[in-house]
Amino acid sequence: MFRTKEELLKFITATQKKSPDSFVQAEISASIIDQKNAALLQELWCSLDIPLEVNQKNGVLLFDKKLYSSKAKILNDAGLVFGFVMKYGQSQGDTFKAFRDRLDFATSLYPNHIVFPQLDESELPPSTAVFSSKDMDFARGIAFACRTFYTAGRAVSWFNTILGALKINPSSFFADFDEWQQCNNCSYVTDFIPEDHSHEEIEKMQLNFLKEKFDEKHKNHLFPAACDMVKLNGAFSRLAAENEESEVETSYNPEDILSPYAMNLASFTENVTMENCRVKIFFNQDEPDFKIL
Repeated sequence: MFRTKEELLKFITATQKKSPDSFVQAEISASIIDQKNAALLQELWCSLDIPLEVNQKNGVLLFDKKLYSSKAKILNDAGLVFGFVMKYGQSQGDTFKAFRDRLDFATSLYPNHIVFPQLDESELPPSTAVFSSKDMDFARGIAFACRTFYTAGRAVSWFNTILGALKINPSSFFADFDEWQQCNNCSYVTDFIPEDHSHEEIEKMQLNFLKEKFDEKHKNHLFPAACDMVKLNGAFSRLAAENEESEVETSYNPEDILSPYAMNLASFTENVTMENCRVKIFFNQDEPDFKIL
């Protein structure tokens, strides 16, 4: 992990010189992110991993939300791809509630992905007086649900909008999705590995679960717009990542769904007329585009 600006600058310079067209993934400390480094990183084809570090002082758990908010804003404004590295039960003062609060906060900053290194370990962290073994199991399930739904599901562009419509916080949503995964034999206790499945497969899981959640919350009327949002953004992500063109059926005009008005689904569905469309997602002179068929 790069912990000093000097180390990061050397890395950027070496990469630009030796392999400027290569994709690189780098783990960097949030403390060294600034406007200058963000501008330099824009010259690379890269993805950044930023550990969400927790400190302890006089027995009190300290987590600097202001620091991470300011650094995420710099990265988002620069159009850089970044994600967070998170752990649970990582210190004697950590609690299940504190972990959930960190996760809720992390998703609010629009990271591209959230990585949980402990999911690749064979044993759970040891339980403590304030983080029981049962809580460790719950945390692992929530982390795996986030890995599946948010990261493998490429949900960053629409996740907060849809959770706002459902009026549920991210950690509670992931806890519910963990239960859904266990009922459908695709949880962390099975041999299910999200990254071994296509994005289309994960998207089907997302939509099946979201349909249940909108029904449960008595917000069925919002689901068609939410479904359009998931499918259109998913198609664009596959165009970018897999160079895969596709056709998508929507209940609303895609120009409406992809507009800022759709960020509030309740207001959107009240004011925008439904319009069944078949939409082609494709590259137009190397730029992502769509057209109604």
